[in-house]
Amino acid sequence: MLPHAIPIKRYPELRLAARHLPDNATVTPAEALALYEREARSLDLQRMAPDEQALLNDLIRDVGHGVFNG
Repeated sequence: MLPHAIPIKRYPELRLAARHLPDNATVTPAEALALYEREARSLDLQRMAPDEQALLNDLIRDVGHGVFNG
């Protein structure tokens, strides 16, 4: 189950995608998926930690209905 507020500082790739936000910011699941999609070319999936990969997979499944537009 996805949290209602995702702390960007917990997920390094999300933090990079949300570099315009303060370090202590949180985003909704829809906002997080939009950030990942917008910055898809910059994502380093090889470097992404398992917990962040799980978050992204959950976002794609639950918010994107199985589709990643990145």
